[in-house]
Amino acid sequence: MLSGMVIDGVEVTPGAGAGRPRDHAAELLERVAAQDQGAFAQLYDLLSSRVFGLILRVLVNRSHAEEVLQEVFLEIWQSASQFAPNKGQGRAWVMTIAHRRAVDRVRSAQSSADRDERAGLKELRSEPAGVEEQVELRIESRRIARALDVLPAPQREALTLAYFGGYSQSEISAMTGTALGTIKTRMRDGLSRLRQEMGVTNG
Repeated sequence: MLSGMVIDGVEVTPGAGAGRPRDHAAELLERVAAQDQGAFAQLYDLLSSRVFGLILRVLVNRSHAEEVLQEVFLEIWQSASQFAPNKGQGRAWVMTIAHRRAVDRVRSAQSSADRDERAGLKELRSEPAGVEEQVELRIESRRIARALDVLPAPQREALTLAYFGGYSQSEISAMTGTALGTIKTRMRDGLSRLRQEMGVTNG
């Protein structure tokens, strides 16, 4: 279960705004910009599960993902006034913040992560298959996060929403206000660049 968080001395508890339609994210962000704690609780209810899923896929470690989730919503509370409704939907804005925070966490812990990866790879010869899969998943998620960071912003946004957020191309088109054909092109070009960055060939 995801716990609540405290904003300006008031505990925000998931469940306070259940049932709000997903397309109210932008409206809620505008109210959050005016320091509306009720709107913030509703926004948390609306998006926290998706945001947590994105962060967890980048970091793999659940406790770290929970910490970053709190950081993401604290940033939203503090910077909601920077959201521009005419440049995309609220969900995409929130997911972009979440991805950036998750990648920042990866970078800040990179030295430790590299040591963990080397130690984990040494253990692969003697540990059960389940551990091997976990180590490989952690390494692959970090590689993908780093590779995504070098893509142009439009390609990175589309692939982040698809790969980490689990959205379809049609949903991404609606969320970002971008033509479906353009989203398909961005994802195709982004995937091609991503393969190059990760040293993956089609052979």
